[in-house]
Amino acid sequence: MPPKKTEIISFKADGSLVEALKGVENRSNFIRAAVMSALDNSCPLCGGRGVLTPNQMRHWKELSGDHRLEKCEACSEVRLVCAHHGRD
Repeated sequence: MPPKKTEIISFKADGSLVEALKGVENRSNFIRAAVMSALDNSCPLCGGRGVLTPNQMRHWKELSGDHRLEKCEACSEVRLVCAHHGRD
């Protein structure tokens, strides 16, 4: 099996981020883990962009007709609830 190829990815950081990272022992591992966590927790609809395309917005409007957003009593986070859930 050929060895995995690695690629260097760089990004610009403002002074406050640079200062915050100075105390991190292994910044590369920390940044990799942070990026993977962000990718795992991004919005499945917009892909983490924070903006829906016109087609995504149309799909969202179709879905939201039978669903509502409500605050979870257990964790206080907003969640999607199906209007038909629990109906016989």
